[in-house]
Amino acid sequence: MSFRRAISLACGFAGGSAVLVCAAVAADKQGYFGERCRLKETLAAVHAAQPPAWPTVNGWDYNWDKRDPSSMVNGKRKESAGDSGSSDAENTKPKATRYICLIRHSQYNLKGERDKERILTPLGREQAEYTGQRLAALGLKYDVLIHSSMTRATETANIISKYLPGVELVSCDLLREGAPIEPVPPVTHWKPEAVQYHEDGARIEAAFRRYIHRADPKQKEDSYEIIVCHANVIRYFVCRALQFPPEGWLRMGLNNGSITWLTIRPNGRVALRSLGDSGFMPPDKLSRT
Repeated sequence: MSFRRAISLACGFAGGSAVLVCAAVAADKQGYFGERCRLKETLAAVHAAQPPAWPTVNGWDYNWDKRDPSSMVNGKRKESAGDSGSSDAENTKPKATRYICLIRHSQYNLKGERDKERILTPLGREQAEYTGQRLAALGLKYDVLIHSSMTRATETANIISKYLPGVELVSCDLLREGAPIEPVPPVTHWKPEAVQYHEDGARIEAAFRRYIHRADPKQKEDSYEIIVCHANVIRYFVCRALQFPPEGWLRMGLNNGSITWLTIRPNGRVALRSLGDSGFMPPDKLSRT
């Protein structure tokens, strides 16, 4: 069998990946191919060059928010009540989808020593205007606008709210910025004390459990909710919601005023529609402070 024919067959079996072609070429340099190429040896070399399969530990946990209908109906009650158990499960089954827009606050004054001094910069105020315009342009019926009680998030939310008349504004201390969990891999430029991870981590996890979950069974229609908070909080939320290792939160970056969109289905499935979207702003208005 010719060299070219062997490569064609190998790549045909493996999907035609360019990586596999390179592997076969490398195998040729090592002497796998002679005047009469052995296909078995070619495929073995190609197979050895493929990356390992992504490990799956336990699959998707459908009860990640402890709101799975089957976990909310008492087992003994189902046995004694007969068919009433199935009706109880039906009554506790969510029917609506939650769409959650996580907004990072706009650029703020980094020189402020106290929170009240860390107000939005002129650029930051422009960014919030763009974000508000973008959310309004989507034409969605927003149910609530929740924001961190820190100054930069509060000011960002107030500017956004101008474009969303009638949407309730709610402040929440749980959404304040902090250190959610020690990042992996570690970084040298940012090393909070262990006690800060201990205190902030519990608070941010409490915020996640309060706001990121499937709809209540009583909710009949889909909801659109906006949460204005901070980069660390948003990145931690995304990792937790997607059941990624939460220690990886610092591997992502978010621009000021960007929109991260989570979708939570009634069955507990979660999807990330967008991460840190800021394409609605002009390039010269982007920042990541």
